[in-house]
Amino acid sequence: MNELEEGLEVRLDFDKLGKIGRAGQQVVPVVLQDADSGEVLFIGYANDEAFRATLERGSAVLWSTSRNELWHKGATSGDVLDLVEVRVNCEQNSLLYRVRRATGGACHTKDPSGAARPGCYYRVVESGDRLRFAD
Repeated sequence: MNELEEGLEVRLDFDKLGKIGRAGQQVVPVVLQDADSGEVLFIGYANDEAFRATLERGSAVLWSTSRNELWHKGATSGDVLDLVEVRVNCEQNSLLYRVRRATGGACHTKDPSGAARPGCYYRVVESGDRLRFAD
């Protein structure tokens, strides 16, 4: 079991943005939101190449800050996120991709049945150091 993704202990990475900066990656945060329900699916990052590819393909393309490469969501998992619209915030330093799931999943993790989770926010903070799985 991957303790970070399946565990019930809070282990937040407060240095994520610092790591991105130190690696010299020029990206903006991207909130991926289900266009119909309003549910936030996950947060990713886009550089100029990923942003342009998203617009061209009509589906979510991100920049993987951990693998340092372009990541077309669903290319290997089949869990493609079709683009409905792209919004930009007031300071033009983050994006909102309003998407529709082509399949049921959006998260790279699997639920106990082996299906891709519909979103990445599947745990609830119980206290400062404990989590529980959402209902």
